[in-house]
Amino acid sequence: MGRVFNFSAGPAMLPAEVLERAREEMLDWHGSGMSVMEMSHRGKEYVSIAEKAEADLRELMKVPANYKILFLQGGASSQFSMVPMNILRGKTSADYLNTGHWSEKAVAEGKRYCNVNIVADTKGSKYTTLPKAGELSFNADAAYVHYTPNETIAGVEFGYVPDTGDIPLVADMSSTLLSRPVDVSKFGIIYAGAQKNIGPAGLTIAIVREDLIGHAQAGTPVMFDYKTHADNGSMYNTPPTYAWYVAGLVFEWLKERGGLEGMALINERKAKKLYDFIDGNDFYSNPVDRDCRSWMNVPFILANSELDKAFLKEAEAAGLSTLAGHRSVGGMRASIYNAMPEAGVDALVDFMADFARRNG
Repeated sequence: MGRVFNFSAGPAMLPAEVLERAREEMLDWHGSGMSVMEMSHRGKEYVSIAEKAEADLRELMKVPANYKILFLQGGASSQFSMVPMNILRGKTSADYLNTGHWSEKAVAEGKRYCNVNIVADTKGSKYTTLPKAGELSFNADAAYVHYTPNETIAGVEFGYVPDTGDIPLVADMSSTLLSRPVDVSKFGIIYAGAQKNIGPAGLTIAIVREDLIGHAQAGTPVMFDYKTHADNGSMYNTPPTYAWYVAGLVFEWLKERGGLEGMALINERKAKKLYDFIDGNDFYSNPVDRDCRSWMNVPFILANSELDKAFLKEAEAAGLSTLAGHRSVGGMRASIYNAMPEAGVDALVDFMADFARRNG
């Protein structure tokens, strides 16, 4: 069987060109006689890989000089703890926006370390809406404000960056990082698991403003202190070397395609194709308010839910994989991250149209 169009929310598909490059270099990286997986992370070969990957990411995102880029383990979920451990800086409370499944998890973990003020909560809408910018008000004594710009399960996405003034803004960008340009200077911390737009699972990237480093609370484990990783070039311990290397290949792939500005045009176009089709018929619907629909994760519902199993079975047979919605909400979900080609979206729309004709 040939490669399918993989609409999984993560781990997600990687660019074919990146996989082919990794295959070519699998046994012998640039004449070293070794696979990247076999290299010492402190050897000159691997250090060159790591340094180039960081430089390319800094260029792609235009990361200011006063930010450290950390290549970590533990997934984005470990950052739910690392953030309060590192940046409470003697304060006792932080503000959180609860706008979906991953926000809920961040809130629950934050409560282990401080008083959590929920300044926006959209659970009542089943997470199908988001607060307007003018509706947000933050507590002056908050150590930081945490939010999730894109929620993968419900498919909602902020169209703006909350203005928190002098309070550090922390963002879980696991499902949006590298999908479009972002003004890093508006954030205190940006973090993301790699397995959606960056690379394989196992790598976590944190972009941390330098003034927020070095304030870990007493008792913080060494490996959970941002300063440990910042001071050691993310190599205090053995990092996820192969995932870091593949992420570097993805960064090169992005640069070859016009950078994040170029990807934003492609991603917006892909999302528009799918939403326009869903909105243009009565067989499918999207439950999210139109002003906060995600570019990355598109949930949709069949008018007759009894056809769900048939839809998924036939889609799989047509090479359209992993379209089932999250178990907590049901329905369907198409995740169309950077590596999903427009041809994949076109194939999905064609299949959806044919299925509707045959079953409507």
